[in-house]
Amino acid sequence: MRKPPDAADITADDAEIAAALASATVGALLPAVAQLTGDLSVLRPDLQPDPDNIMDPQAGLSAAQVAEARQLALDTLIAHREAGNPAAPPPDEQALRTIMAFVVGERNVDEYFGLLVEELAPGGADLRAPEWTLDEVAPDRSMRVAVIGAGMSGLLVAHRLRQAGVEAVVLEKNPDVGGTWFDNTYPGCRVDVPNHLYSYSFDPALWPQHYSSQEVLREYFSDFADRNELRDVIRFDHEVTAMRWDEESALWHLDVRATDGTTDTVNANAVVSAVGQLNRPRMPDIAGMDAFAGPAFHSARWDHDVDLSGKRVAVVGTGASAMQFIPEIAPEVAHLDVYQRTPAWLVPSPDYHDVVTDDQRWLFEHLPTYAQWFRLWLFWRTHEGLLVAAEADPDWTGGPEAVSQLNAMVHMVLSEYLKAQFDGHDDLLAKVMPHYPPISKRVVRDNGIWARTLTRDNVELVTDGIARITEAGVVTADGVEHPADVIIWGTGFTASEFLMPMAVSGVGGADLHATWDGDARAYLGLTIPGFPNLFLMYGPNTNIVINGSIIFFSECETTYIVESMRMLASSGNAAMEVRPEVHQAFARRIDDANATMAWGVASVNTWYKNAKGRVTQNWPFSLLEYWRATRTPEPSDYDLR
Repeated sequence: MRKPPDAADITADDAEIAAALASATVGALLPAVAQLTGDLSVLRPDLQPDPDNIMDPQAGLSAAQVAEARQLALDTLIAHREAGNPAAPPPDEQALRTIMAFVVGERNVDEYFGLLVEELAPGGADLRAPEWTLDEVAPDRSMRVAVIGAGMSGLLVAHRLRQAGVEAVVLEKNPDVGGTWFDNTYPGCRVDVPNHLYSYSFDPALWPQHYSSQEVLREYFSDFADRNELRDVIRFDHEVTAMRWDEESALWHLDVRATDGTTDTVNANAVVSAVGQLNRPRMPDIAGMDAFAGPAFHSARWDHDVDLSGKRVAVVGTGASAMQFIPEIAPEVAHLDVYQRTPAWLVPSPDYHDVVTDDQRWLFEHLPTYAQWFRLWLFWRTHEGLLVAAEADPDWTGGPEAVSQLNAMVHMVLSEYLKAQFDGHDDLLAKVMPHYPPISKRVVRDNGIWARTLTRDNVELVTDGIARITEAGVVTADGVEHPADVIIWGTGFTASEFLMPMAVSGVGGADLHATWDGDARAYLGLTIPGFPNLFLMYGPNTNIVINGSIIFFSECETTYIVESMRMLASSGNAAMEVRPEVHQAFARRIDDANATMAWGVASVNTWYKNAKGRVTQNWPFSLLEYWRATRTPEPSDYDLR
């Protein structure tokens, strides 16, 4: 994975610079030019994007304003080149605030400044790195943390722990790093968050696509592990089967099984579960599934030995994964039946499959800090903007397909997109048009490929329920048997079954899964009463739906975990256990807030809710609130001993 080069002088000729700027985003371009040259006058108020206008790609700027901003940048960069590329001093706090205000608006700078500076990482600074080491805080103390999982979150927390001088041992069931980007290898697998945002804040990359593929993402995390020498602390092909808390020694004992069948016990002062939510396939409960004579597999366990060319293929499910791989396999199969239970709302994303052009790449490679400001621009555009559209209006009387006036406007925009995509295919439009509030269920990015796929002659969208599976295919509720050579289950994951199938025993031998009873909860999604020194990453109620990248939450959680280790080390305590009343108050607040959101109000089936109907996945508040809550643990929230 290529990394952005160190800042270099601009030597390109006028035409080359102009060509590159023709694709530049004004909200990132003028801040980058201002920082490069030290000339803050380029941040003209008449060329400032509207920080609240997230629906318009140009954030409210007219074509003439965009052209004028790019010309201003061109003139300034040419003058900078002709002057010999003089180095401007790093912006002081006031200058940084001025530049930042151009992106987020003057009224937002004070409230968000600390968070945004960390996201920007000015000058390549890693502002979320620990500011302490164990040797400094408790030189006579050793501390070992077991991290379960070497995906995005596990690698991050292991890296931060090592920076703090805390021993980390990572236990990974797979033979390599990557987590979900290792497990999911189905055709078309890619990230659905802009890739310049889906990366660690302190570790940018020169992404080849705007929404990169699984192979590229896996390479990013593999390269991160290599550069930071994390493979030395990872035990690959080792799965944690059980763990138990020993009160006398204040240690966790983890039972580990290797793929060769051998077992071992790992002892640790603390445990971080970084197994994620979307890692274990969910298989539907359909009669006769074992009767099918042909190959059948889940999308997350794609069988690449099965040749689909010329086959009759049945795909069950139209969630995010299925809507990525269905368009990939449709051209090669003889016939494709797509079984849909609930249609998804599609968000127009024209660049979803696009590569980063040469001109755009020039900006990232040759205009110092453009990549940083572009990332911050994406962060602001996606951080909270649509969250308000998910808030339910208690006085709303406009019907069950929306939860507020703003939500109804989103409904209208997305409905018009579907109508345009399926123009002339009224039968399909009736099937793909959702009848539930937008944002109450996961929305899916689309660049037009879904309509192009479903309107193919060899593809049929089936909306009748499935009655059973037979040796020869799928029987729908109307009694029709649809023959199939291969069945692919695109039925999602067991998201609500946190930490399964590990057995977890806490204080007094309490069983975690019995304690949860199918309804997982954790304070800040991180800690649980009765289970000291156990931290969850991507735990209950830490999924973000429409505002930002999950990597942001992982960075916040990592900060909290590392600071928890400092609290233990500096206090001389061996264990920290969240107080039940703190945990309960947080749970009530989460439930109350989720009950006011589209995903809490709507009755549509969604993986956001568990079998008991409670929203166990989603964070209903702002990213800023989670950032503030996870800066450092509050000692009074915990029993320290």
